Amino acid sequence: MLSSVTNTPARLLRLLSLLQSPREWPGSELAARLGVSTRTVRRDIDRLRELGYPVEAAMGALGGYRLVAGAAMPPLLLDDDEAVAVAVGVRTAAGLAVDGLGEASVRALAKLEQVLPARLRYRVRIINAATAPLSGDGPEVDPETLTGLAASVTAAERVRFSYQANDSTVTKRLVEPAGLVVSGRRWYLVGHDLGRAAWRTFRVDRIRDVHRTGVRTAPPELPAADAAAYVQGRRSDWGTPTVHVRVTFDAPVHDVAGRLGDVPGQVVAVDDRCCRLDGRRDDSMAWLAARLMTLGCDFVVEEPPELIEQVRALGARALRAAGSPGTRPV
Repeated sequence: MLSSVTNTPARLLRLLSLLQSPREWPGSELAARLGVSTRTVRRDIDRLRELGYPVEAAMGALGGYRLVAGAAMPPLLLDDDEAVAVAVGVRTAAGLAVDGLGEASVRALAKLEQVLPARLRYRVRIINAATAPLSGDGPEVDPETLTGLAASVTAAERVRFSYQANDSTVTKRLVEPAGLVVSGRRWYLVGHDLGRAAWRTFRVDRIRDVHRTGVRTAPPELPAADAAAYVQGRRSDWGTPTVHVRVTFDAPVHDVAGRLGDVPGQVVAVDDRCCRLDGRRDDSMAWLAARLMTLGCDFVVEEPPELIEQVRALGARALRAAGSPGTRPV
């Protein structure tokens, strides 16, 4: 048993810290943690309620106390490692492509650093000094859109939205969401598109008018280990071997990175106007060739030979479709 917390304000803070864990606490366990009687725990719970903290009590053998969402956010009581993790995470969030999040992150970080002890401020500074975040000019995402999609993913419910394609065509979609993925400075939603009966990847900055349907769903099995693997092109239904891919683009790196299922750092800048995809990939070469053709910039495939052939085949097909002289099938 821990030593008794005899100072009432200190004990209330300790009690509030315990209740912030996402679980129910039996009164006997709280009493043991605080070194007091269960009667004292009940009085302290009443004091927290008088201060405006919404503490619920569940009766029965499996019941206990827990802190629930209220009208205002209570102060968060963090240990040293948690405080450092939050400070580093908030600084990282300042660079994410979410509209308004950067400014809010800076304000939150200022508040955190104001109250962090000197030893924790030092730990945060050395971590940030040793970390080089990726930068870019990716499109910003509406935070309400992101929140609505995240809620649908968490609740495993179908979601409706409008989606703008590369050619600015807007379509209505009904999707069973599997997850949200951030790659570089772009956010993606992975979901099973019911209208097309297929898994799809949607850029969140092109999603509008999110409507949660409330319909719980069990989509087909995702053909990848998780949503991130799907965005990166590691689909289990392709079964293709890993090959080395090298493609040079006549476009700046921020126009290409994140659009080919690439992991951060796989598309690198050659100079201000060119970039290169260089790395091991397990994509279908047909899929990768099709993605290359949608980028809207000139490119040169250096390897592998299979990708070169796929691009040539797509180019010939495009010429035939456009009715170029000598290319129309007989």
